[in-house]
Amino acid sequence: MEHLHQSFTVKFEYNIFFTSGIFNTGNTLFEDYLTSTASGPKCKILFVVDQGVAGVHPHLLQQIKDYFSHYQTVQLINDIILVPGGEEVKNNEAYFNEIVNAVDRYGIDRHSYVAAIGGGAVLDMAGYAAAVSHRGIKHIRIPTTVLSQNDSGIGVKNGINYFKKKNFLGTFAPPAAVFNDDTFLRTLNARDWRSGIAEAIKVALIKDAGFFEWIETHTPALVERDADTMNHLIWRCAKLHMEHISGKDPFESGSSRPLDFGHWSAHKLEYLSDFAVRHGEAVAMGIALDTVYSELEGRLSVTDSQRVIRVLQELGFDLTHDLLQVKGDSSPIISGLEEFREHLGGQLTVMLLNAIGEGAEVHEMDSELLKKAGAFLHQKQHHLLHSIL
Repeated sequence: MEHLHQSFTVKFEYNIFFTSGIFNTGNTLFEDYLTSTASGPKCKILFVVDQGVAGVHPHLLQQIKDYFSHYQTVQLINDIILVPGGEEVKNNEAYFNEIVNAVDRYGIDRHSYVAAIGGGAVLDMAGYAAAVSHRGIKHIRIPTTVLSQNDSGIGVKNGINYFKKKNFLGTFAPPAAVFNDDTFLRTLNARDWRSGIAEAIKVALIKDAGFFEWIETHTPALVERDADTMNHLIWRCAKLHMEHISGKDPFESGSSRPLDFGHWSAHKLEYLSDFAVRHGEAVAMGIALDTVYSELEGRLSVTDSQRVIRVLQELGFDLTHDLLQVKGDSSPIISGLEEFREHLGGQLTVMLLNAIGEGAEVHEMDSELLKKAGAFLHQKQHHLLHSIL
C-alpha cells in the first residue's frame, strides 16, 4: 500500500533586548525594532497591560500613547486593554476573550502586533490569545517582574488555566521579541523581587555550578536590592534558559522537562493554596523538597544539600508549607505527581540532583522519602522561626 510522507523544518528566532525606559521618546530601541520588522504601512499594535503595573506606573499608558504619537511607524490602538495580574487572569477566560474580541474589532491581522506588559501570567494569557487569533499574530512581551524577565517571559510557552489545572490550554509559540526594562523592577514589592530569584537558583542547580556559586556570593546584594546585581542575575538566567530552548526539544515533545526542577510540587501547591503562594515561592519550596529528597535517596551530598537550603533561607524564602507535607498516599501533594505524569503525556519524569550543577532524571518518586523530606523541612523552618522569635 502506498503512502505519502512529508517533513519540513520551521525556523524560529527572536531577540531579547535589555533596556531602561523603553517608552521614553529618546530611547529608539522599540521604534528601531518596529521599523525593522513592520511589513506594511497599515501595521497596528494592540497593548495589553497588567492593571497592577499601570497602578504603580501611573504615567505608563500616556507614555505609550506619546511614544506612538512621536514615532508613527506602527498605528497604536488607543484602546489599551487593562487586565488583572497574577493567576486570576489565567483562571478566567473572559480576559482571553476580551483580547480576541479586540483583535477582531480593530482589525489586528497577522502583520500586526499584540504587545503585553506585565508579569508572567499576563504574558502567558496574552500570548495564547495572540497565538490562536488568525493562527498567529506577532506577540511582543514586555515582562515587568524578575520571574518573567528571567524565565517565563523569554520562553516559548503560552497558556491559560482550565479544569482547575495550570496551563491546561496553551500553545508553543515563540514571541516576536522580548524587551526587558529594568525600570519596572524598581517598584516591585519584596515578595515579587525575591520570587523570581527561585528560577535562577533552579537553572543554576541543574546546569551551571558556577552560577550557583555566584548566587551564593551575591545573596546579600540581592537581599539589599542592588540593581546591577539583579540585572546580571536576570541576564545570566535568561541566557541559560535560551540555550536550553535552542536544544533538541524546545516544544517538549518528549517527557523530559529538565527546566521543571522543583516544579511538580510547586504547580500543585499554587492550586492547593488558591494561589496565595506565588509561583516563585512555590518553586523555592519545590527546590527545597527535591533537594532534600535527592540527599535522602543518596544522590546528593549533605554538604551540597545544606548549601542549597542555606541560600534559600538567606534570601528569605519559606522552605515548605503545610500543604506540602505527605501524611499518606491520599495526601493532596501526592496527587500532584499523577497530574504531572498526565501533563507529560504518560511517563513521569522528574529532575533531581546528583550534585550542584548536575541534574538527573527519574521516573518514580518514593512517597516515604517525600514524607521524610517534607518533615525535615518543616522541622528546619519551625526551628528557624523559633530562633527568630
